[in-house]
Amino acid sequence: MTADLSIPAVLSMYALMLVPLGIFLYLQLGVIRDMLIGMLRMTAQLILVGLYLKYIFQLNNPFVSLLWVSIMLVVANLSILNKAGLKRSPFFWRSLTGVAGSTLFVSGWFILVAIRPDPIYDARYMIPIVGMVLGNCLRSNVLSLERFYSGIRKNENEFMTYLMLGATLREATRPYLREAIKAAINPSIATMATMGIVSLPGMMTGQILGGAMPITAIKYQIGIMICIFTAMVIAALANILLSLPVAFDDHQRLRQGIFIS
Repeated sequence: MTADLSIPAVLSMYALMLVPLGIFLYLQLGVIRDMLIGMLRMTAQLILVGLYLKYIFQLNNPFVSLLWVSIMLVVANLSILNKAGLKRSPFFWRSLTGVAGSTLFVSGWFILVAIRPDPIYDARYMIPIVGMVLGNCLRSNVLSLERFYSGIRKNENEFMTYLMLGATLREATRPYLREAIKAAINPSIATMATMGIVSLPGMMTGQILGGAMPITAIKYQIGIMICIFTAMVIAALANILLSLPVAFDDHQRLRQGIFIS
């Protein structure tokens, strides 16, 4: 049984924020407002999610669970486009297709092939697993899309030279695609290489705190890390490729109107 945290204990954790706050003030970074808003949003959102999930788990209805997963996917997709500096209207459905397809594919594989809970749509497995995979896909897609399009913008002469030498759009964008995918997956590769020695991952730690045997927690952690990495690679590649038709005009020039001012 996991030890509960009292309200004063939780509030005491907020006192730790005084340390980064002091550092930000000393360095005059100008991020204090963003930090405070982020903390307030995180607190409010997690409290609301905790209340929602309590009833979603009790209902354990596949349609309610799928509705919640759909909301998660849409919110994540909007966040990806915003953080990558891309306008929503040209990319929304293409980006959603890439994120949803990769997330649901690997999450479904983990649940249906590896775990096989009873019932198969058990919300206690579906929602947390989709959430962990989706959260990591969000970060990787922001990195890949931002790196891909910023790379082309910064090296426009080089990009146009590829095209003038007879390269197709896919061929001309391939160097930037490689760099974008590497940027998206390198942090995860580093994390996997040091996991268990440098860090104890969240899913494993949570299961151990919840009373699971360490070897059971380890097997789940291996499964979820493989799922996360696979989904990140698929989503990063799919989102870039799906975005190409709307990001470039008929003359294969990058549309400047796709970027947030």
